[in-house]
Amino acid sequence: MKKLRILAIAMTIAFVMISASGCTTYEHFKAAFINDSTGEDVTITIGVFEPITGGESEAAVSEVRGIQLANEVYPNINGKIIKLVYSDNSSDVRASESAIQTLFSYNPHIILGSYGSVYSMTISEQVKERQVPAIAISNTNPLVTKNNPYYYRVCYADSNQGDLLGLYVTKAAKAETAGILLPENSDVALARASAFTDRVEAQTGNNDAIKVYESYKSGSRDFSKQLEVIKESGVKYVLLPGDIIDVAEVLKEAKAMKLDVTFLGGNEWSSDEFAEKAGKYADSSNVAFVSYLDPSIEKDTQEVGKETQKFLDAFYEKYGKDAVPDENMMLGYDAYLVAIKAAAEAGDNLDGENIRKVLDGDITFEGASGNIRFNDVGDPIKTVYITTVSDNGNSLIYTINPAN
Repeated sequence: MKKLRILAIAMTIAFVMISASGCTTYEHFKAAFINDSTGEDVTITIGVFEPITGGESEAAVSEVRGIQLANEVYPNINGKIIKLVYSDNSSDVRASESAIQTLFSYNPHIILGSYGSVYSMTISEQVKERQVPAIAISNTNPLVTKNNPYYYRVCYADSNQGDLLGLYVTKAAKAETAGILLPENSDVALARASAFTDRVEAQTGNNDAIKVYESYKSGSRDFSKQLEVIKESGVKYVLLPGDIIDVAEVLKEAKAMKLDVTFLGGNEWSSDEFAEKAGKYADSSNVAFVSYLDPSIEKDTQEVGKETQKFLDAFYEKYGKDAVPDENMMLGYDAYLVAIKAAAEAGDNLDGENIRKVLDGDITFEGASGNIRFNDVGDPIKTVYITTVSDNGNSLIYTINPAN
């Protein structure tokens, strides 16, 4: 993972140096290298809308690398050449509006991105007006796909993750009650908490199954009052949909209290940031979280699907056997696969409406992170993994398949 971070930083520095140079500009560089044609007739054009520069660029590079890796594995499909074209939203909402117009000028058949839900929401209306399907990769904000029949995502929204965690607590852990500890004035946290509550109550048949519901101000450094209430309630599972810095402090105080509770989080807990911030305060006794990457594939302990194996083979060949697969890279890889397969299914009539009909149809796309199909709001129905922290990284606890 550290290798990938170093590569990401190097990529960002390269862009900054190019932009600052008097002999060339970012646009010239992009035209010469990034948007370089293969020299062959291109029949499927995939637009990549990402923060290639700016404050989000280091985080976004995993998505871009996943798309590029998939393009190396699948440079064509059904005899049709795939071309990637890029537009940099510069990690800026205002720049996003002009960047999407630049991307439209390349006449993409489908768009991938952006990292950062706010940038995807900024271009939502333009995507709908142009009738060009777009697939978000790691956007968890429910508003990205809401009321837009042309926007999809390959990750679960925050509300979906709350539902999945509620399913894990009641079905796998067999808990009859649970708790919630969330930051005040956070729509994202509230969406996850509401879905979690609905699932736990539905599974248990008990409208009072959420025994404790505590809130705090983000940035607090004293959670003793809330943790005492949780301790007295007797619940063993508590949803904790806050920022990673807040979560790390909660885990630290809970450890000091020797609180016998497992805290539940979303896929952001799979990140390096969580591992660094939570550190020794997170382990298999007190955390469980959503992940799109089965951690056992890194240890060669199981057979994997065809697309997962293709991803791993290409990944290790490109980055070395010591590199660790990145979740957002895998999701970027899958977004590309969905895009080209949908375009191929649309046949020779590659207008946005036909591609959208394929994405909305009764079709399952095989990806590196599992099989994917879309519900009626463009969110995925796919396999996810509930994982925890172990001595050797993350470990699998429970697999949730779409049939669950």
